[in-house]
Amino acid sequence: MKKALILLVTVLALANCNSRQQLNQNVVTTDITNFWDAYDHITSTKDSILQYKYLDSLYFQKGTVGLEGIRQARNYTPEDYINAINSYPKFWKSIRENTLQVSNVGAELELGIEKLKAIYPELKPAKIYFTIGAFRTGGTTIDSLVLIGSEISLADSSTETSEFPENFSYLKSHFATNPKKHLVFLNVHEYVHTQQNPRVFNILSLTLYEGVAEFVASKALDKASPNPQIAFGKENAKRIREVYETEMFYPNNLYKWLDGNAPNEFGMRDLGYYVGYQICENYYNQADDKSNAIKTMIELDYTNESEVEEFIKKSNYFSESLDILYQNFENKRPYLVGIKQFNNKSRNVSPEIKEITVTFSEPLNGHNTGVDFGDLGQDAFPKNDIKGRYWSDGNTAWTIPVELEPNKDYQIFISNNFRTQESIPLKPYLIEFRTGNK
Repeated sequence: MKKALILLVTVLALANCNSRQQLNQNVVTTDITNFWDAYDHITSTKDSILQYKYLDSLYFQKGTVGLEGIRQARNYTPEDYINAINSYPKFWKSIRENTLQVSNVGAELELGIEKLKAIYPELKPAKIYFTIGAFRTGGTTIDSLVLIGSEISLADSSTETSEFPENFSYLKSHFATNPKKHLVFLNVHEYVHTQQNPRVFNILSLTLYEGVAEFVASKALDKASPNPQIAFGKENAKRIREVYETEMFYPNNLYKWLDGNAPNEFGMRDLGYYVGYQICENYYNQADDKSNAIKTMIELDYTNESEVEEFIKKSNYFSESLDILYQNFENKRPYLVGIKQFNNKSRNVSPEIKEITVTFSEPLNGHNTGVDFGDLGQDAFPKNDIKGRYWSDGNTAWTIPVELEPNKDYQIFISNNFRTQESIPLKPYLIEFRTGNK
């Protein structure tokens, strides 16, 4: 009997050892130790040439595919790293110990992934890479790689931020939420992204993509999202929906809702996470088969418009159908009324004309403009002086100087980058005409 017990203990010990080895294969932290080796060398000298040499040889060249991935995903340059290291010594000193302890959270991460697999049995394997970046992401993904920016995700309320510039204010508020405490939630959120289909880059698709990951992580871990956008969104649900219903169609408005600091009336960034979360929660609550609802969310095909529309329809989140909301948006858009010097598509425009003035249906913001080539390409775009372009009083017209040649076809595409004071984009308009003889 004693021998049997000894054998059982031995088997269990080997099983635990194998489990830890498997975990070590799935959670990779070597980039962190490499970073601090490079950091110590970089900060030991003021010679910039040596600093870049140490960064490359001790960090980049020794880096994992995870480090390569996060640099690619966030366009990190060597200059970004050297500037960050030299500019914030107090920050780096305060964050160092947190990052070096990351290997201790492996068991928690594994448990979180197991909980995700329990509600989504089709879960495919992915690797988690803890790297150190230069303040552009706490976590992102590329294919089956979860890429954690440890300088953000392992911060806490005691992390030193006094050196940060004004445009880092969002990091100060984020660190106050103690992101290190919510590391497992972040990893499960990012792990969900490795299971999803590719996004379509419009605001609604990106909102759903993030909302799915946030909602599924919350269900898997059976805990409320720690991200303040979710609670704030629920407290301001009606107004957020009203604004989103219009602004989701704006072509240049992404950073008011996701991954940016563009100002909005709520004073809270990344509210697209809440909108996506709420759509998913509504969809889940109406579904009879909850397991299939999770599967549908994760496997949503963003390139299939009818599938996305059906998902949105069942969520019953918006006040109207997407078609009606889009038509409401179109009805609000300013448009180009006409051209002062000639009628559009004229075939005998004087080549002596020195400027072209377009008039709008209402005043625009007097700042944003946008012209491009038409289908005929660059050769059909008039020669012009960028410095000579100007707005009318009241911003109801805009003028571009031109140099025209006789007997030639021309095109000027007036883009939707023109917009009102409320950022409603102009309906695009193609100016096309042919000049006559001199």
